[in-house]
Amino acid sequence: MKLDERIQDFLAGRTFAVAGASKDRAKYGNKVLRCYLQNGRVAFAVNPRDTEVEGVPCVPKLGDLPEQVHGLSIITPSVVTEKLVEDAHAVGITRIWMQPGAESSLAIERCRELGISLISGGPCVLVVLGFSEHA
Repeated sequence: MKLDERIQDFLAGRTFAVAGASKDRAKYGNKVLRCYLQNGRVAFAVNPRDTEVEGVPCVPKLGDLPEQVHGLSIITPSVVTEKLVEDAHAVGITRIWMQPGAESSLAIERCRELGISLISGGPCVLVVLGFSEHA
């Protein structure tokens, strides 16, 4: 699939997980979570250090998600991203959007090997979906 087709497929769902969700409203992990919520999507926060982000319960790992998600946004350091790809595959997540800065060549190659539909090295979900800092 071409990039625009992968983006369309990724955004066709209603449930998403945000790995790297943060309580800090200045961080992209917080903005991506808020972006999904602003756009009427169900979003789950994933961060081992928090119990809630923006009123959304936070789980420590993908295996703790309360339901299957359509896609996973990753906003983490690249070494964490590499582990998240393995965890995503283990729980049946088939679509990943690595936000700029979260990518690594190892994680990208592993997604290809596992047959995970991947968006990386391109647009940010905040731009594609539209994000308002003040909403």
